[in-house]
Amino acid sequence: MPTLTILAPLDGWCAPLEEVPDPVFAGRMLGDGLAIDPTSGLVVAPCAGEVVTVAAGGHAVSVRAAFGVDVLVHVGIDTVQLAGQGFEVLVRPGQVVAPGAGLLRFDLDAVARAAKSLLSPVVVTADAGMIMRRRRAAGPVRAGDVLFELEGGAMVAPAPAPAPAPAPQAGTLDRALRVLLRHGLHARPAALLSQRLREFAADVSLEAHGKSASARSVVAIMALGVGHQDEVTVRASGPSAAAALDAFEAALEEALRAEAAAGHDEGASRSVPAPSAAAGTRDADGSLLGVAAVAGFAVGVAVRLERPEIEVPEQGRGAAHESGELERARSVVRARLTRVGAVGGAARREIVLAHVEFLDDPVLNDTAQDLIASGRSAGFAWRSAIRRSIAALQSLGDARLRERADDLLDVEAHVLLALAGEARPMILPLPERAVLLADELLPSELVALDRERLAAICLGGGGATSHVAILAAAMDVPMLVGLGAAVREIAEGATVVVDADRSRLRISPPAAEVDAAERHAADRHAARSAERAAAQNDCRAGDGTRIDIYANVGSVADAVAAVGNGAEGCGLLRTEFLFIDRDTAPSEDEQLAAYQAVADALGGRPLVLRLMDVGGDKPLRYLPLPHEDNPALGLRGIRTALRHPELLRTQLRAALRVHPAGVVRLLLPMITDVAELRTVRAVVDEVQLALGGRQAPMIGAMIETPAAALTAVQVARVADFLSIGSNDLTQYTLAMDRGHSELAARVDALHPAVLQLVAEAARAGVAAGRVVAVCGGVAADPAAVPLLLGLGVRELSVVPAAVPAVKRLVRTLQIADCAALAARCLDLGSAAEVRAQVARLLPATGEPR
Repeated sequence: MPTLTILAPLDGWCAPLEEVPDPVFAGRMLGDGLAIDPTSGLVVAPCAGEVVTVAAGGHAVSVRAAFGVDVLVHVGIDTVQLAGQGFEVLVRPGQVVAPGAGLLRFDLDAVARAAKSLLSPVVVTADAGMIMRRRRAAGPVRAGDVLFELEGGAMVAPAPAPAPAPAPQAGTLDRALRVLLRHGLHARPAALLSQRLREFAADVSLEAHGKSASARSVVAIMALGVGHQDEVTVRASGPSAAAALDAFEAALEEALRAEAAAGHDEGASRSVPAPSAAAGTRDADGSLLGVAAVAGFAVGVAVRLERPEIEVPEQGRGAAHESGELERARSVVRARLTRVGAVGGAARREIVLAHVEFLDDPVLNDTAQDLIASGRSAGFAWRSAIRRSIAALQSLGDARLRERADDLLDVEAHVLLALAGEARPMILPLPERAVLLADELLPSELVALDRERLAAICLGGGGATSHVAILAAAMDVPMLVGLGAAVREIAEGATVVVDADRSRLRISPPAAEVDAAERHAADRHAARSAERAAAQNDCRAGDGTRIDIYANVGSVADAVAAVGNGAEGCGLLRTEFLFIDRDTAPSEDEQLAAYQAVADALGGRPLVLRLMDVGGDKPLRYLPLPHEDNPALGLRGIRTALRHPELLRTQLRAALRVHPAGVVRLLLPMITDVAELRTVRAVVDEVQLALGGRQAPMIGAMIETPAAALTAVQVARVADFLSIGSNDLTQYTLAMDRGHSELAARVDALHPAVLQLVAEAARAGVAAGRVVAVCGGVAADPAAVPLLLGLGVRELSVVPAAVPAVKRLVRTLQIADCAALAARCLDLGSAAEVRAQVARLLPATGEPR
């Protein structure tokens, strides 16, 4: 595939275009690229080509490279107002230049004093359909260093310019909406909007920034580049136009609620380490500096992953034949993706769903069919459609959206292989202790790697929020991204040290350094292995007090991981995954199969099954729920279940049929008073009798609202156990939306007000002889664990990976010390004061003094 390398035309500091204080450049109105804050006054040619334009003031120059690509170098912002003062032009239009040839000189100090900013954009103003790849990360750069690369072009027609927004037609309905999503209309909300419109007989378009896109296309929606607080116009025509507009607005609200809930449900969300300022450069000892996508440390041998281009003929064998072939290939890929998603964990399942959405995207398929109709082959048409969409995404300023290009490439490869009667191998062989090197890595390639032999991943490009990074985190594989083109220079089989904790890749270090790194890696591995082995034993505090450590799970894979990490049971099975993103409610048998599979994976350990926690931020397409201005305070949790008793009864029948009898314990979400508990218990008794008098399950109440905490004495008389959902309890107590970008840092479960409510619930549970558990994210917080134990909590349920560390921590604690610490913290005034107080008992090592 043709590639074009664009070099840095200046010495200085590389920065993203978003940092340029000019909306034309920052908004990529002229094109995509990067910016350089210069430290010298010489501008050189970023590539071989012909000088196309030179600004009259000498502050900007364009070079036309191969494939019709135009590269603009613009020195500073508002430098046109200098009228040439401080600038010297070294070339003329029409002159052919070599890479590194001088183009302009300027007086750095004089321009810096007079210009709005010295930050100098380097943008591709005409890309000929080429895709920008492997762009340099922020950090120091020298003239002649690789800035970014373009590829494609020869096979791909230029991406069409965004269509201007058309004038409204008669019979067309419009609705103006403001997008409040923190990341705008990225892949997940775009997919949700597209899905919700499928059932309506209406032509729906979305307009923003003067552009228009089909609202049925995930790719087209993302390509609009709609960001936080942007206003969009939804335009619909056809028999169901009004209903489609209502569905679109409801889906946008649903996406907002889902965003607020994402990463904040019981358990912990994955954090992304901050990028190194010098990512993509070398350290003094020659180490490559990158971005830590997944922390960790590994020593291994460099193994390069090459991805040969899949050859496809341009001309087809007739439109009917090629259309049939494309549909056959898409069906094969869809079935394969469905199988892969069914056996993976939550992260893999989510990514597979995104790939299926791309596979069925109407704009992609319409584009491909148009090309087939013009005589192209199915493979050529599919690749061209994908590459046009990638080019549109790559032009956006949102890094998360640009990272979705890898998902499109993955879907492209799946279909092209299926057209050839092939498929990606389920397992890609690796040598022992392989450190995988590549420019990019696709999700399907990662899941095909042998995890037992994979030590780490190092990518020249990639992003810390990409789907590959999410999968690597779920696999617990250290991963560096943004290492730059130098990754290609590493010899196959070279010894490398991956220190993702410090964002460094050491290449062929001296033997003594390798030995030291091996010892460090072995010590880390031994410590983790010992921690995991110790986690297989019962957990007791330092004074012998028994503390149960359970795991929060959402799939069979999670349950397997929980047992492997020493969990003594499942403290929270989220059952809503069976109910959402579908058109009909799950049957009793379907639910039974899912619950039984988790119970089997747990091997007879207790299974706390939370009844469907839907409604509110988890709406269901098949459940008629009224529109709510404040869903967090509306029909959700047990309120939804009681409003729809047929769904509740079906779930209870499935849960009570799980064997062995008594292994399942029921947990009721969003309890606010005793009447709700009594009503559900009565329904359970009826179902139990109808099933032949099966063993009665234990029934617990989730303490997620201040009302439940303050009436815990009464709740504990009816419930068999209490489980504190700290995430919602914190949100409701502090009256702060846990998904609010400006408040997220203040939504801390160690706020004294929240601790007071935990204390109330714990006292009530202990007095009634009930086990009190915590299943929220705070249960894995090292600063919170001693407080929770000191308040009377005797069961913690955390994400599976956190089980060994939590057990290790608990074993170092004395309950009397924890109780004294908790009593002091209840009298403090803020979460920060509480954390400072805990730090005096619990240093950063995780071991008490």
